Amino acid sequence: MIRWAGVVGALGLLTGVALGAFAAHGLRTRISADMLAIFETGVRYQIIHSLLLVILGWMASARLPFVWAAGCYTAGIVVFSGSLYLLALTGTRAWGAITPFGGVAFLLGHGALLWGFLKM
Repeated sequence: MIRWAGVVGALGLLTGVALGAFAAHGLRTRISADMLAIFETGVRYQIIHSLLLVILGWMASARLPFVWAAGCYTAGIVVFSGSLYLLALTGTRAWGAITPFGGVAFLLGHGALLWGFLKM
């Protein structure tokens, strides 16, 4: 078991739900509908990949591809979701320029996950 992936995943789920509630109740009247949708996209991707981290933390057992997948998902959450949160909250479009790097991290994580299952 890779404990850190489970911890990061659980923390991601906790904060993802909190951020989703914040968006639904605290941001709806403060930012535009477009920016709210961007923020909610960040929440959705954070929750999906946090759940994957919890699963990987449980199943990895030091299988290198799964450890790599967990690292990529962690980077993706920080860069992809984080940049969308900052874009939505600040309106600074420059944050959107780094979002694709987080998307690439998610894709690399999915590739590592596939590799891990193929090696089993």
